[in-house]
Amino acid sequence: MDVNGTVAEGFEPVREAFVRNFSALGERGAAVAVYRDGHKVVDLWAGTKDVDGTDPWLPGTAQVVRSATKGVAAAVPLILLRRGELDLDAPVGEYWPEFKAHGKERLLVRHVLGHRAGLPVLDRPLTPEEALDPHRGPEAVAAQAPVWEPGTDHGYHALTYGWLLDELVRRVTGRWVGEWLSTEVAGPLGADLWLGLPESEAGRVGRVGRVEGPEPAGGLRSRPKRSVTAAYEDPDSLTRRAFAAITPFPDQNDPAYRAAALPATNGIATADGLARVYAALIGEVDGVRLFDPAAVELARAEESSGPDRVLVVGTRFGLGYMLHGTASPLLGPGSFGHPGRGGALGFADPETGIAFGYVTNGFRKTVTADPRAQGLIRAVRASLA
Repeated sequence: MDVNGTVAEGFEPVREAFVRNFSALGERGAAVAVYRDGHKVVDLWAGTKDVDGTDPWLPGTAQVVRSATKGVAAAVPLILLRRGELDLDAPVGEYWPEFKAHGKERLLVRHVLGHRAGLPVLDRPLTPEEALDPHRGPEAVAAQAPVWEPGTDHGYHALTYGWLLDELVRRVTGRWVGEWLSTEVAGPLGADLWLGLPESEAGRVGRVGRVEGPEPAGGLRSRPKRSVTAAYEDPDSLTRRAFAAITPFPDQNDPAYRAAALPATNGIATADGLARVYAALIGEVDGVRLFDPAAVELARAEESSGPDRVLVVGTRFGLGYMLHGTASPLLGPGSFGHPGRGGALGFADPETGIAFGYVTNGFRKTVTADPRAQGLIRAVRASLA
């Protein structure tokens, strides 16, 4: 496997881990980028642009990053908060009056960002066509009754998080999250990252698909806990229903899906674009800084912790971000970011000044801790030792 790109002195373990992803973990095409104190120290890519193709991955190749989108989108409400345009402890219905229906009058903005809203499912899932209409998802969650009292527990809002956040931002600013990111985050940074892919950039984006990991030595495959397996198999569980809020799920290679903007699931980015945004959350990148120190602390202040009613494992969330923990190990206790189901990952670690982005065209069955990304994190940690 020919690996392209560069690593700064001391970060050679990341290159070795990246090579191993291809040689031992079934990687088809991927890229990883790492910034330290606002400067790029790792920029690697290899394999094919398409999971099922032969064209090479190029420096500007981008991919759908699934729920890693959530971490980028979460920057918007925190910036609005610091500007005084949004109040964490205000009811969502104060900004979005139609949302008050069905016992949601006291559901707060912080409940949405901390996955405590009690709205991970829809009683009637949206069709793919409905989901691409920016108004239908928000209308559905506004009409939905919570499945637990908001603020009393937490559970991953796999798809509904995006509609909640999108409409909230639109009510406050007059712009959807995708528009806001384009003009105030990706644009000023020069980051290759889109929520709502422009037609002019479509040729850079690879085809994604499911890939299987290799069989471990000796033929023994680690298995998830029975409770987790049962939750994913039970069509009535919150787990299955949360991931089925759009049924059937859209084709992620469909140009119409990529052109739409779903802040929970369909961001498209290069590894550098993802890492560059996180670098600007914790420091300055070419004169641009997105978060002040107070916003950084808000991002990683624990809002939710413990058994997750949707993912059925222990999770930790800050305001819109997953935090370092057993379900989603990041670089260290102060790290914040978000994985994408099946592979992608972006995060920042303020203590070390590290910002990390990994994208792939091959999605595995993992939800929060893909072994390819985890190997790269361990290599970054070793590089800092």
